[in-house]
Amino acid sequence: MGHDHGHAGGKHRWRLAVSFVLIAAFFVVELVAGLWSGSLALLSDAGHMAADVVTLGAALVATRIATRPDRSGRRSYGSYRAEVFASLLAVVIMLGLAVYVTIEAISRIGEATAIQTGPMLVVGVIGLVINVIALLLLRNGSAESLSVRGAYLEVLADTAGSVGVIAAGILIMVTGSPLWDTAIAIAIGIFVAVRAVMLGRQVFAVLGQQVPEGMDAGEVAGDLAAIDGVGDVHDLHLWTLTSGMNVATAHLVTAESADPHAVLDRARALLRDRHGVAHATLQVEPRDHRGCDEVGW
Repeated sequence: MGHDHGHAGGKHRWRLAVSFVLIAAFFVVELVAGLWSGSLALLSDAGHMAADVVTLGAALVATRIATRPDRSGRRSYGSYRAEVFASLLAVVIMLGLAVYVTIEAISRIGEATAIQTGPMLVVGVIGLVINVIALLLLRNGSAESLSVRGAYLEVLADTAGSVGVIAAGILIMVTGSPLWDTAIAIAIGIFVAVRAVMLGRQVFAVLGQQVPEGMDAGEVAGDLAAIDGVGDVHDLHLWTLTSGMNVATAHLVTAESADPHAVLDRARALLRDRHGVAHATLQVEPRDHRGCDEVGW
């Protein structure tokens, strides 16, 4: 029972597209400026911009794939998980860049590096403006879609990177020490790694088919058992298919006098309205039925 699907990422595709165009264009500018100025902070931020481009592009492709009907007959849940895999790609890219920037920054300690602060400041300010625009575009969608959240966190990390680039440029101008460039590059790398770990935990919770965040399996079972006509509940499973699409399966044991149609309708409404489960597969069993509760997993 229950086939009311709604894909959260698809309705935010235009926000992803606009952000993708803005950041892809600026990435080229920042990369050239970073190579010209010799700033590791600027190059690390350009690397994060590259990750943004890949992440936003993957999220765009994933939201497109997720809404396509399956014609192979092999994907009974469609391609909704494409969005989750796009978020996993974002995690891998963010962690890889964080490690690279940190290693490169440490290797520069003790080296005399000439850094042109003018390009750093100009590009840092432009990057900050573009990142803020992208953040405003993606903010609402990040609360609903895992792939949009991955893109949002990437852009958030880049915003911090732009602030770091500006701070590094000012500090180098004031003190004359290029060590500020290295220190801020390491700080950016750590910030990105922490964000990647946070997103990774959410991704693996979905891939591991854990009970959706904010939902209590015991409470759901208790609510189902309290439905008029239901004597027992077993084989309850709750998980997230993709952002905004929670799924449940359960066996409901009913009394002899219970109307199975009414039980199904009440259970479906309860799961949808009280617990946010859009798709529920419910099996109604008479009390004298045997065998369904013998499965050990």
